[in-house]
Amino acid sequence: MREETVAYVPMIRDMAEQERPRERLLQVGAQAVSTAELLAIILRTGSGGENVLRLAERLLSQFQDLAGLARASVAELTNVKGVGPAKAVEIKAALEIGRRLMASAPQERPRVTSPSDAANLLMSEMMFLEQEHLRLILLDTRNRVLNTPTIYIGSLNTSVVRIGELFRAAIKENAAAFIVAHNHPSGDPSPSPEDVNVTKQIVQAGKLLDIELLDHIIIGHQRYVSLKERGLGFDS
Repeated sequence: MREETVAYVPMIRDMAEQERPRERLLQVGAQAVSTAELLAIILRTGSGGENVLRLAERLLSQFQDLAGLARASVAELTNVKGVGPAKAVEIKAALEIGRRLMASAPQERPRVTSPSDAANLLMSEMMFLEQEHLRLILLDTRNRVLNTPTIYIGSLNTSVVRIGELFRAAIKENAAAFIVAHNHPSGDPSPSPEDVNVTKQIVQAGKLLDIELLDHIIIGHQRYVSLKERGLGFDS
């Protein structure tokens, strides 16, 4: 009778000290360790003969990296072998702290001078959303951020978006210009015909009201598209 082959997976305590996640972070710094090692430090222990580093790697693979983990519910996480309610809550809490840190504004108002500035301002908040959100980046005459209000939640199309609502928010903040940003929950930031059509309407209305639309940014998972850079919806 053929015996079943069982893989040997060393526990963290059996690993060389310089290879353990916590010790490696102390030695080389947080920025130098892998995402799996950081997650392993949060989880602390493995389960069922699987060390915590392998558990972390399996979680990242199953949910397709941190973006998937952030979107997963506590119930979905607890369905994973080796992840109970306590570990699931720890994962969600750690990711939420990271999201809030990225979203927190500095004491001085940030200045937006490029599409990457605009995307980076909102990406951490918007790339994990399960519905489309439309937000504005309202700017003063020096391109400093006045506010970033959410105007719509739901599918972005011309039958839903009332252009006047966008400009009402801009006028309320006395904005000199603004940028529109919305997310694609699919993760693919490629512009749709509706995205281009909405942009054209906003550009035309801005000319009448003397409040310039500087760009329309579409946010995906760790990616974005600037319609201004692509010449979509804006006069060439």
